[in-house]
Parts: sequence; structure tokens; C-alpha cells
Amino acid sequence: MKPIRILLLGSGGREHAIAWKISQSKNCEKLYIAPGNAGTDTCGENIDIAVSDFLGIQSFCLREHIDMVIVGPEEPLVKGIYDYFQSDAALRNIALIGPSKEAARLEGSKAFAKAFMLRHNIPTASYREFDANNYEEGVEYLREHSIPIVLKADGLAGGKGVIICNNHVEAMAEFELMLQHAKFGEAGEKVVVEEFLQGIELSVFVLTDGKDYVLLPEAKDYKRIGEGDHGLNTGGMGAVSPVPFADGEFMEKVRQRIIEPTVRGLREEKLDYKGFIFFGLINVGGEPFVIEYNCRMGDPETEVVIPRIKSDLVETFLAVSQQRVSEIKLDIDHRAATTVMAVSAGYPGPYEKGFEIEGLDVLNEDDVIVFHSGTRMFDGKLVTDGGRVLTVTAYGENIVKAVNRSNKIMEFIYFTGMYYRKDIGYEFC
Repeated sequence: MKPIRILLLGSGGREHAIAWKISQSKNCEKLYIAPGNAGTDTCGENIDIAVSDFLGIQSFCLREHIDMVIVGPEEPLVKGIYDYFQSDAALRNIALIGPSKEAARLEGSKAFAKAFMLRHNIPTASYREFDANNYEEGVEYLREHSIPIVLKADGLAGGKGVIICNNHVEAMAEFELMLQHAKFGEAGEKVVVEEFLQGIELSVFVLTDGKDYVLLPEAKDYKRIGEGDHGLNTGGMGAVSPVPFADGEFMEKVRQRIIEPTVRGLREEKLDYKGFIFFGLINVGGEPFVIEYNCRMGDPETEVVIPRIKSDLVETFLAVSQQRVSEIKLDIDHRAATTVMAVSAGYPGPYEKGFEIEGLDVLNEDDVIVFHSGTRMFDGKLVTDGGRVLTVTAYGENIVKAVNRSNKIMEFIYFTGMYYRKDIGYEFC
């Protein structure tokens, strides 16, 4: 097979991990990343195009004879980049890894996702949805609802649209802020009120061609800024894979009750889907429930999932684009992988950028990979360029050994105000 030319969209740690893996493939002739970061620039060539600049992406793909586009973040998927390619005769033959705009509503609309799960008997928390038209009905519903109560902005809210309220006063205040005062803008014009499920969360991923699927390694991420899972929610402070409680019996329940009904539902509803499905799950007494769908890989979960895949990722993407996923059997590294995220001072609140990052040039540890999230080159120096700056991924015989290695390497890295959690994977150590 002739090697192909690939454009990867995105600029975070997820994209660096995917670029790192693609760059190892004999099936890749040339890799471009738009817009990328200082880490992705070591795997391919960064291109200054925004992920939602469809016209710029179109021009670049045609000029550089791109064969495949892999979409990292959710925004271009929800905005319809798949449909944009399909509607243009010049772009239609370029393989695009990602769902259609309608299928991406699984992530873009909480209400759409919950209704989809209801139609296909997929286990999830009970819920109601409200907007400005039935606001008073929603207030009454909240008054009678058991505590805690989960409020979710229907649309994309940058990972900040989910609020767990521990009393009725807080719930009604947040409900008012969302629907009456546009706390989350357009994303909160509809609110999903959901039953709170008590359990342990995990993330499960598949690649699907719309007919079949291949299961990727599962992962667990850590959202809270503080150790022991305290403090504000973040985009993710670290992750581990595999997840010890996700044994054969549990994962068989996930396959039968969640993954297969989801893929079958997409097919039955004629929703075009060639790409990743992220199942945000919760284990409630050994039973899996869906908290949310995402239409792309998670971050920082990607930084532990992708390194555990030994198979050629480009070959797998080609199988997805050609609806040959049933032929794929992934070779998975038996070792554990952990990643620890270094963030800027003040994150997830206001933070400063532009601080030099030191210590990466002396790292030569085996079985350790540094993935960049918010970095750039400035005057020949590597500097911070985001709240989440970089992750240190390490392999180990088990989670304890892997996370100890991640933390050991993190001690050699420095930038002003740098912070990281030292307890990633704590409940398994």
C-alpha cells in the first residue's frame, strides 16, 4: 500500500499523542498538524490553520494532496466538518476520521444523547430537560428532586457545563443562572437535570466505521485540581490505563449493554460515523451506566491509551475509512501506562503564559514520553502557552510503578508556577 499524506487537526496533548503514534507508521508519507504545538512539531509539520477554519483546511488539503484528515477536538466535528467535506466534490475522496454533524450531537447536545440512549435501552441516569419555556416547571421539579442533583448545559461548554448540587437552594440558583442569566451562553439555553449516580468513573473508547467497532484500552482520568480529588474541575490532571476494576466480566457488560447498542443505534438511525466514540461511564456496584458520550478521544486519557496500542494506528484509521474495522485486531501492550499533567499557576482559573520550560533536554529515561499540551517556541526557547502545559507518560508493570516513574521524571521539569498532582491513580496504589 502506498503511504498516505495526513492532516491532523488540534493543538493539545491528545493531538501530540496521536501525532507521535502516526509518525511511527510506515503507512504515513507526510504528517501535518494544524495548528499543533511545540511537541507535535517534532512528529510532523505544524500548519497555522485554526481547527474550525474549514475554508483554510479545504485549500490546504487540495494544495498538499492530503489523503486523510483526522479530527482531534470536538468543535469542528460539532460544527460539521465531515458534512463540509462530503458536500464538496473536490474533498469527498479525502478520508475524514470523525462523525457527521448529526452524529456529533451525541456530544454536542446532552438532550440528544439522553434521548438516543433512551431509544436504544442504553443504561444511563434518569433525567428531564428544561428551557426558558418550561422554566417554572423545572423549578418545581428541582424542589422535589432527591439530593445531590446534576445540572448539565445541553451544548458544549468547554468542560465546565456540568454542576453537581448538594442542596436544593444551590440547584435552583444554578438553574436560574443557566436559563435566566445565560451562565453558559448558548450552550445553556437548554438544561438537562439528571439523577446523581454514586460510583467510580472510567472512560472507554472505540473506533467505529459505522458498522463494526474495535475496542481500545480503557482509562480513568482525574478532573479535580487538588490531591484526593478535591477542588475545582479541570480539563484533566492525569490518567491511568488499564483500570483495575474493568475486568472481563465488567467489560462484557459494557460491550453488550452499551457499546453494541450504541453502534447498532447509529446504524439504524443512519447516522454517518467513522471515528472515535468516547463512553464516559460510571461503575455503580458492578453495573455500567453512561454519563456522557464524546465524539473524539479524551485528554489526558489519550496520553495513556495511544501509547498502549502497539498496532499501526494509520492502518486502523484506513480500515475505519474503508469500513473494514471487522478485519482489525489491535495488539495492546500488557503494561500499565500513567500520565501526570503539569499546569500553570492559577489554573483552572486565570494564569500567565510565556514561562520558559526547563529540564526536558536532559531526559533520557526508557519507557517515558513527554506529551505537550500548551507549549510553543519563542526566541528559540520552549515556553508555556496554556493552563495545561505538558504530561509525563510512563509505562510500568503496574499502576504503582508507572505513576512513580511519571512523578520521578516530573521532578526534573521546571517552569515558574508549575503544579502537578502527585497522587494520580491513588485509589489503585
